[in-house]
Amino acid sequence: MNRKITLILLNNSGSPIKQATLSKTLILVTVLFIITGIGALSFTAYKYQNLRQALTNARMLEKRLKVQQKEISNQRNQIQSFAKQINTLKAELIGLNNFERKIRIIANAEVADDQNNLFGVGGSIPEDLDAEIPIATKHHSLIREMHDQINQLQTASKNQEKGYEALFHHLESQRNLLAATPAIRPTRGWVTSRFGRRISPFTGRREFHKGLDIAAREGTPIVATANGVVTYAKKKGLLGLTMIIDHGHGVITRYGHCKKFLKKRGDKVKRGDKIATVGNTGRSTGPHVHYEVRINGVPVNPTKYILN
Repeated sequence: MNRKITLILLNNSGSPIKQATLSKTLILVTVLFIITGIGALSFTAYKYQNLRQALTNARMLEKRLKVQQKEISNQRNQIQSFAKQINTLKAELIGLNNFERKIRIIANAEVADDQNNLFGVGGSIPEDLDAEIPIATKHHSLIREMHDQINQLQTASKNQEKGYEALFHHLESQRNLLAATPAIRPTRGWVTSRFGRRISPFTGRREFHKGLDIAAREGTPIVATANGVVTYAKKKGLLGLTMIIDHGHGVITRYGHCKKFLKKRGDKVKRGDKIATVGNTGRSTGPHVHYEVRINGVPVNPTKYILN
């Protein structure tokens, strides 16, 4: 049996009472429709809210992606820049090594066997890195090559350092040898007797003159002809007051017939230092200095060691 529901409608305007009779089925359908509508609206609102949130998240992700892409691009540019710097550093090391070899040729300094190869025994010069390769596809290969070449450059720099140290020691030794080699006149004046066979002014007989006689006014300064150490400064037989300087490397010089010493035994002297004055002591025919150069105890011609 279809029951009906009567609805009485009242208002405060004084109009007649209204009533409406509705079937129970219609009311149920209407209520279900309203509930369904409300559910649909709620679901739509929920979906809308989710879509808004998703859109917001997507925009944030897009911004992050752009930042990351920029960082990746910067990193790739840095990697390419580092690759170019490695190539430049390698070229500079090779240039320094070639310069060292030129200096060694000039200084007549041989290259040690372990210094023949800048990049190690059996190592060849690595090829330049290709800084223009597409890093997006060959990122790891370029980094691996850069890592390998950095290790090679470390080996090369250590070898170059050893090479320069060895060259420095050689040049230092050569400099010391040159500084210890007689190279100038011991005093101003004129040569009165040369090295070699001569007629003795005292006996008239032939004798071997072991040095060089340079005549000068008494008191004229006598200078050291090379760096060295005074080992003797007193009277020495017929040479009178004599000074002997040891220059090392088996080289000594003698200065005879001095009037006065300006240095004493044990003093270090340098080429050009005043060490004594010209005199007429010992057996002498006039003021002069008897100058000798001896190598390993053997007298040699002093004129070969006078460059001025």
